[in-house]
Amino acid sequence: MSYCRFVQSITSEKDLIHKVYHDRYYGFPLEDDNQLFGRLILEINQAGLSWATILRKEAAFQKAFDGYQIIKIARYKDKDIQRLLSDEGIIRNRLKIQAVIYNAGVLLTLQQSHGSFKNWLDSHHPLSKPEWVKLFKKTFKFTGGEITGEFLMSTGYLPGAHDPDCPIMKKLNKLKNLPLNKKPKK
Repeated sequence: MSYCRFVQSITSEKDLIHKVYHDRYYGFPLEDDNQLFGRLILEINQAGLSWATILRKEAAFQKAFDGYQIIKIARYKDKDIQRLLSDEGIIRNRLKIQAVIYNAGVLLTLQQSHGSFKNWLDSHHPLSKPEWVKLFKKTFKFTGGEITGEFLMSTGYLPGAHDPDCPIMKKLNKLKNLPLNKKPKK
């Protein structure tokens, strides 16, 4: 099998976490709003750090942020911020934590207006990466080009998650209604 060049280059046992993510999650569409938000939380927290660090802390993030339940996170208060800032299992960055809480509130509004976060994403798809970045910067906090691009690539809204000859890409292409099969608007 010919995997993506990045996966082929993994030689360290500690970096095999990337292969698991590559084979099971990267580029696969998500249907559940809380899962989508969980991926966005991870991407926001990755800013300035390695993705391996975030993958190793994913279980701690999920626990600290109430299983990524949007409705619970949107209700977080100062005591929750303090709890998160003292949680050694996650990235303890006040700006990132506040952005996650703010974004949860935005998602509640999007769920009311569009039925779900996924419906909101689908209603804008397909867009080019620059168009997505502009939309995300207008809508959310702490979602620059890299964060937005990786979030959308990791959830199937932007192409490029896998090399064309990667067997995972072939598997993704077989899934019905996969957003990767649509070309972005020019």
